[in-house]
Amino acid sequence: MAVLAVCASAARGQYAPANPEWNRPIEPFRIVGNLYYVGVAGVSSFLFTTLEGHILLDGAFRESVPLIEANIGKLGFRMAEVRLLLNSHAHYDHAGGLAGLKAHTGARLLSSPADAALLARGGKGDFAFGDSLFFPPVEADALLQDGQQVRLGGTVLTAHFTPGHTKGCTTWTATVKDGGRDYRVVIPCSVTAPGYRLVDNAAYPGILNDYEATFAKLRALPCDIFLASHSWDFGLKDKAGRKAPDAFVNPDEYRRYIDKGQAAIRAQAEKQKPR
Repeated sequence: MAVLAVCASAARGQYAPANPEWNRPIEPFRIVGNLYYVGVAGVSSFLFTTLEGHILLDGAFRESVPLIEANIGKLGFRMAEVRLLLNSHAHYDHAGGLAGLKAHTGARLLSSPADAALLARGGKGDFAFGDSLFFPPVEADALLQDGQQVRLGGTVLTAHFTPGHTKGCTTWTATVKDGGRDYRVVIPCSVTAPGYRLVDNAAYPGILNDYEATFAKLRALPCDIFLASHSWDFGLKDKAGRKAPDAFVNPDEYRRYIDKGQAAIRAQAEKQKPR
């Protein structure tokens, strides 16, 4: 029924509605150093603060914009100080709020080339979802290169193209200082394939090879703190009430995430092979 409602909304030219359970407001908190969680219950948004302005990664749903803005304010920061917007991938639950956030802040949006086109179409023409998950279109101000470093006020984030979930899926890494220690943070783009055709996919012929290359790239990234675009993937509910940053330091959790994702993709592909 939820899928039918989304498709019906798109057919009427309306934006796909937020998942209300995922879009519940939660209190923002500091993860480590200058890195904060400012997203909603089920969909992540991360704020990197600096003296020269802030970097916001992911905009959640269109309806999440006032919740993200309120969370940033609760932490004592100003929306007007957000200088850069980044995105993990161009789906409505992670990019739906980018147009609103961009309009409210005047920040520059940086995107991978493949997902920039999808952002500009508001998610229409997605290889898996077609036009069903339509969100407010938004134009990227600059296109990223694989391995490019994004710098602001001493904070450095690195873009790693990890396609599969979308053709321009982007994993972000950063080294964050806290209490005299460096923490290597990895925020992978999604490694799931919800309902995707992985074998003989005419809309994305290389999808399975891209997933395998993505898993290899993710395994090579050093990680102290693992985060993700959905809160349940990194146990936000349990960690939010514990002392930061130690609550988030668990390299084994990152490796389990990769193992689980790769096993699921391979099993899904195996079921789709001709018999």
